[in-house]
Parts: sequence; C-alpha cells; structure tokens
Amino acid sequence: MGPLEGAARPGRFFGVYLLYCLNPGHRGRVYVGFTVNPARRVQQHNGGRRKGGAWRTSGRGPWEMVLIVHGFPSAVAALRFEWAWQHPHASRRLAHVGPRLRSEDAFAFHLRVLAHMLRAPPWARLPLTLRWLRPDFRRDLCPPPPPHVPQAFGPPPPRTSAPRCRVGTIAATELEPSRGAEARCALCARVLQDEEGPLFCPHPGCPLRAHVFCLAEEFLLEEPGQLLPLEGQCPSCKNSLLWGDLIWLCQMGTEEEEEDSELEEEHWTDMLET
Repeated sequence: MGPLEGAARPGRFFGVYLLYCLNPGHRGRVYVGFTVNPARRVQQHNGGRRKGGAWRTSGRGPWEMVLIVHGFPSAVAALRFEWAWQHPHASRRLAHVGPRLRSEDAFAFHLRVLAHMLRAPPWARLPLTLRWLRPDFRRDLCPPPPPHVPQAFGPPPPRTSAPRCRVGTIAATELEPSRGAEARCALCARVLQDEEGPLFCPHPGCPLRAHVFCLAEEFLLEEPGQLLPLEGQCPSCKNSLLWGDLIWLCQMGTEEEEEDSELEEEHWTDMLET
C-alpha cells in the first residue's frame, strides 16, 4: 500500500462529535456520532428519529454538541474512530484504558477515552483537530493531545477557508505557476498535471511544487515503515510543514458539492443498538 492510499479528499468534512444532554430528566447523558455537517446533525438529533436523529437520542433532548474531532482522511476512518470511542472496551487499540469508574460521570469518561485515542495508533498519526463547540465544557485532557493536534474553539470554518498552518496564510494566486510556464515537480522533475493536484509550500517566496507521492516519500525518509507522514521539512526552503496543511492547501479555494445522502451514524451503529 502506498503512503497516501486512502488520503483525504480536500475540502470534505468528516467529524466525530460528542453530544451532551441538557434535559433535566436525562441530564449528563452523552452520545458519540459521525457527521459531515455538524450544524445540521445536531438539529436532526433534537428533531427525533423522524427528522433523521438517532434512536438513542430520540425523545431525550435537547442535546448540545459540545466538541468534535475532525480532519479524518475519509468517512471510513471517521466511522472507525466513532466506533472505538463508543466501544473502548471492545477495541484492541484501547485495551490499556480502564473501565468507567463509579465516581466518573459519562462526560469525564468519554474525555478520558478520547485523550488516549488521540495518542494511540493509527489515530495518533492523523492531522486531526479537537474543536470545542462549547468552550464552557472544555477540560484538559490527560494525556494531552499530540503536538500536531491543535485545540480550536467555535464552529468549524467553511470548507473553502485556508488551512491551519504554522506559517500563516497566503493568497491563492501566489501558489499558481506563471502562465505559460511548464511546472515540474521539484523532486522527480516530471511535468505537473493539473489533475494530479500538486502540493505547494505555503511559505512566501518558496518555489516548491511537487507531486503528492513524491513529497510523501521525501517526508517518510525520516520515518521508515510509516504509511502516512505527519510533517516534514520543505526540500526547498527547509521550513517545517504539516502534511495535513499541505493536503488542504492543495485544494484551497475549490468548492465541492456536499452529498445529499450523508453517511450518518445510524447507518453504522443503529444496527448494533437494535
């Protein structure tokens, strides 16, 4: 399998969220789910099963989406994360996580599981973001997330916005090769085709343009045996680059139609609950 098999489709949003029940009769209950549209998904949960909500949340609302983990390379990767978060006792990757304590509420237990998931393979190598949709629910995770997993606040940014970068943002026009010039990969010297989605270094003035696979192989020289790079040094300007940022930057400014039929969690987990 190549280093980027199953890589993200830039511009798509795949998130795994945590709901918190505000109903006095069920207050403190939590629910883990998957979505490609957080705002719409929480409305479905609060609307009941007839509005697309899940069986476990129907009739128990209102529910508040308090945090979401996003940046998964595919819907399948997010759904696997969702399942492991829902069933940590059944996941071999989380065998080291102890069961819920008597003194531990459901919310605290799910945060504890999440903290270990972000440090466990294969999730520890993904360019994820932990986003607190309700900052007043924020708690420090133990263990803390890896250095490449930022904690953000507020709703997710639009899909066409610039990626999170260690060097700030630049105009999309600065990334385009000069008109009439035949752009070539800085690593293999082959011509860059538009459909191949060449990667660009986001540092101002850096001329790096490269094929996705070429740059991935360059980054993975420092991590032999891995399939997907986390970060690496730009071969041209020598600055540090996050792989997730480069993938998003590759398609910055492009728009992709959202699928009408979402892969929501009832297609994945309701079978296990009924």
